[in-house]
Amino acid sequence: MNRVRVLSVVAIAATVFLPVGGAAADYFPPSESQGGWRKLDEPEDIRRTADMDPAKLDDLKRWLLESDSRNFAAVVIRRGYIVLEVERGNSAKTDSRRVASISKAVCATVLAIASEQSRQGLTPRTMKFDDPAFDFIPWAQPLSDPRKAQITVKQLLNHTSGLCPEVTGAPNDGTWEYILGLSNDPRTAKLAFDPGTACGYSTHALHHASLVCETVTGKPYDQFAIEALFQPLGIERWWFQVFDGGEGIGRHPTHGLGMPARDLARIAYCMLRGGRWNDRQVIPAWFIDETAAATHNVRSPEMRWKLNPQTFSHGWELPAVRGTPGSPSEETPHGDLPADARYKPGSGGQLVAFVPSLDLVITRQTGGSGQWAYEEYLRRACAAVVRD
Repeated sequence: MNRVRVLSVVAIAATVFLPVGGAAADYFPPSESQGGWRKLDEPEDIRRTADMDPAKLDDLKRWLLESDSRNFAAVVIRRGYIVLEVERGNSAKTDSRRVASISKAVCATVLAIASEQSRQGLTPRTMKFDDPAFDFIPWAQPLSDPRKAQITVKQLLNHTSGLCPEVTGAPNDGTWEYILGLSNDPRTAKLAFDPGTACGYSTHALHHASLVCETVTGKPYDQFAIEALFQPLGIERWWFQVFDGGEGIGRHPTHGLGMPARDLARIAYCMLRGGRWNDRQVIPAWFIDETAAATHNVRSPEMRWKLNPQTFSHGWELPAVRGTPGSPSEETPHGDLPADARYKPGSGGQLVAFVPSLDLVITRQTGGSGQWAYEEYLRRACAAVVRD
């Protein structure tokens, strides 16, 4: 069954942080319980220190409040300063509601850390993203479809695995027997396409990725994510989704999670800083480099939303090519967004994004579900940057 494991209310990291007044590139915020993100409130400070247009930020605040009726918390961070924080019902600091598909980007990031540690001999198993994924998922044996043996770890992350695409309408939650194709449901038992030949957005694939992480590291996915990513970044509040399994499988955490908007921003900010946090390389630099482009060669439209498949990288997405002119996307072209922007939208208006060229991070968290104007939020935040 779908259960929630609450693993932290406040877990204070012991990292020593640089002074708040440091240069943007050298600034890393202390945990929220120790002071949290530095923040600019006065219009003249926002313009002078962060080079953001206060009037456009005011317009963005109004747009966020009018964009839908959900409760939410949203944060815009430039040069390490919060320049806009909007809350309606949700606290940006403490409300760890479900972040939906943002958890896919988090899972891919955690898996990259596991891969890097494995190459350094720090884990029980060695894993590269080109390795066969099911070599690390012993609970799936015997395979319900022999083609599953061809799926690589990378294909789990970029939606080209063929594992139960969302276009099938299959529930994303259930027992591990159901997820692994061992419950006689043909939608999870059989691949929708040969691995690497099409693009079908798949929550099930990321559930599999959490099991890969467990085998590589020898630790439950949630425990490794906390130790390797959350605590080094000063993240204090989270919860993880857990599925049950029968004899021989047992209970395991999935990639699904909840987290406050300010703590989500820490992950994007670490990506923005090349994976570094203070003097520690937390996220591998190679992973961040590879997220800047599609990690597959599929050109046919994504099966459910008909998106340009080249938007999908390692768990993260590329908003500038989500609907480029001439693509099969049904969305409005997004070529006006920065080419180096990476983001991950989640159902219900959840969003995390970072733009290296603008030193910009934005997040929004609702805990809800449904559609929202994700790209418009990013577009308006980018437009508020004062450019020479």
